[in-house]
Amino acid sequence: MFTSGWASGVNAYAVVLLLGIFGATGLSDEVPAALQRPDVLIAAGVLFLCEAVADKIPYVDSAWDAVHTVIRPVAGAVVAALLAGQSGSVPELAAGAVGGSTALLSHLVKAGTRMAVNSSPEPFSNVVVSLAEDLGVAAIITFAIFNPVAAAVIAGALLLAGLFLLYFLVSRIRRFLRRRAERRAEKRLAQSMAQGSG
Repeated sequence: MFTSGWASGVNAYAVVLLLGIFGATGLSDEVPAALQRPDVLIAAGVLFLCEAVADKIPYVDSAWDAVHTVIRPVAGAVVAALLAGQSGSVPELAAGAVGGSTALLSHLVKAGTRMAVNSSPEPFSNVVVSLAEDLGVAAIITFAIFNPVAAAVIAGALLLAGLFLLYFLVSRIRRFLRRRAERRAEKRLAQSMAQGSG
């Protein structure tokens, strides 16, 4: 549950898709039936492809992350609650809280890291970071199917490392936000000058 929460904060659609595939193919009998439904798998697959593209384009990735500030933690909570089972029970609610809060923290790490990456002048770092995230989510979810405790320890270590890294990236994030504000101001100034000369 903790691992799926962490992974959902990075790429919720990949988590749903991978867990659904593992359940539907019989690799795991612990995946809830709701995640194995064909309509859920198709929707998760389409949204995963959208994210795979958006996540590799500078500034589009940050806009995508902003939209997913609510989606990823909710997905993490729902997946964790489904994994806990026993509808409406206290353990299920606790699992949802763990999954949602972990997803929120890992989402904040991802979004903050992307802002820092976007402050670099070349576009290739976005592709490298995005691929690393996608492969990391796939690896940790696959590992969690067979070794849940070890996967949770790794996810916890990655979350702590990400939070620590984010702390040091704050200056780059501020620079990114300042640059963005300056571009908006320049754009407004150019528009008002064009209107004034017209």
